[in-house]
Amino acid sequence: MTPSTAPLILASTSHYRRSLLARLTSRFDVRPPGVDETPRAGEAPAAVAQRLALEKAQAVAAHHSLALVVGSDQAATLDGVHAIGKPGGHDAAREQLRAASGRTMHFHTALAAVRTADGFRARALVETRVRFRRLDDDEIERYLQRERPYDVAGSAKAEGLGILLLDAIEGDDPTALIGLPLIALGRMLRDAGLSPLAAPRAG
Repeated sequence: MTPSTAPLILASTSHYRRSLLARLTSRFDVRPPGVDETPRAGEAPAAVAQRLALEKAQAVAAHHSLALVVGSDQAATLDGVHAIGKPGGHDAAREQLRAASGRTMHFHTALAAVRTADGFRARALVETRVRFRRLDDDEIERYLQRERPYDVAGSAKAEGLGILLLDAIEGDDPTALIGLPLIALGRMLRDAGLSPLAAPRAG
């Protein structure tokens, strides 16, 4: 890895997370964490998200000891039981939305921040419940043709046309659903001395 001069690094390959962090600050770098994201046998979806968020942050922090490294991961379940991943293609997305029709999807968005130099470490888990209205096959097909949400867990891109598939979103942080909970992250940045709203240092 190349050295970083930024005080903040996002350990991610997601353009969604990069765009979210850019809402708070332009002073950050992005590094791919290179972490194996395969769930362990019997591991609950929320636990998978928490473990991977921390592993991503630690993997990049090992090469950038002075920076605060942020990792995040998200897992989705249908009715809190069945894990839902990224569909990867049209047919799988159609089946996900058929299964979600009239039901609730739970999103578990984990966040971790690590700074090796001073031992700083913080973690958070943000839960979001997404209630789908009853969907028919024709509108599912029209939605998929227009939005093509094949890289989004659950196939409902709430920041786009996916919002029209929903009855309600319930949670403490609307940005968590997109993949990076900015309220929790803001708290971590303040605790780490990197708040974008802090007064500039003298000198």
